[in-house]
Amino acid sequence: MSIVALAPLPLRHLRRGKVREVYEVDPFHLLIVATDRVSAFDVVMKEPIPYKGAVLTQITAWWLRRFEGEVRHHLITADADEIVTHVPSLAPHRKTIAGRAMLCRRTEVFPVECVVRGYISGSAWKEYQAHGTLAGEALPAGLREADRFARPVFSPATKAEAGHDENITPAEVARRLGAGVAAELERLSRHVYEMGRALAAERGIIIADTKFEFGRDASGQILLIDEVLTPDSSRFWPADAYEPGHTQPSFDKQPLRDWLDAERRGGRWNGEAPPPTLPPDVVQATSARYLDAYRRITGGPLDVAGLA
Repeated sequence: MSIVALAPLPLRHLRRGKVREVYEVDPFHLLIVATDRVSAFDVVMKEPIPYKGAVLTQITAWWLRRFEGEVRHHLITADADEIVTHVPSLAPHRKTIAGRAMLCRRTEVFPVECVVRGYISGSAWKEYQAHGTLAGEALPAGLREADRFARPVFSPATKAEAGHDENITPAEVARRLGAGVAAELERLSRHVYEMGRALAAERGIIIADTKFEFGRDASGQILLIDEVLTPDSSRFWPADAYEPGHTQPSFDKQPLRDWLDAERRGGRWNGEAPPPTLPPDVVQATSARYLDAYRRITGGPLDVAGLA
């Protein structure tokens, strides 16, 4: 089921993100539903990407099952039948939520993106090229694009409601949240990244960087929340094609970005909303990238029965 806007659900709608819809189940639980919406260059496209929402949800659930006992997290279940058991009012909407919904513990979200970078790429590479720094702090000289850091860099960012997040220093996180919370967020972020990086390496995937979110639940526990190690929250590179010194191929919406770049260079799009109409082959190629990422990471294809 490829959806841009969800059919109404019998729950209080809390917020709409670029990709996700968040609903209140009760004061202690949320339902987070990933649609097939896709954004690029901070613009949401008009066309959905088939199965994208299910890929993001089910990859997250797959990772969190493997982190059980290591890291506390917010997920209760991403299985539609189990969700309906917990929330009977969703029974008539099972097809809408199948594959793409997570029933989660509610938390007070910390207002930072906890980014871990194992390699220099993206916004970090742009800042390094210009200033030799990351969030204003000096990095070693002579790095090439996509070089691996000797030790992963904890590179937090502000959470922007619109536009790009802004890189900040760990010291700034400590100033905003307190030294104890900041240290625990960094520890958890590094721990989850290292576990994910090791497992992905066994599957021929480099996790170049990733971002995590955390929140505090009603009991005061810090929980890993939102999506985890997905193609939208991480940069996945095929290990067999890795070659530092240039931009790497990736398992995400690269076909979409490439097409939009060509539209901008050709003067057919100004880079702002409304976006151009996506050709069917770009939509299908982007969908295939997401499905391939799921297969490579989990070791099997996404079960799309009931999702079409």
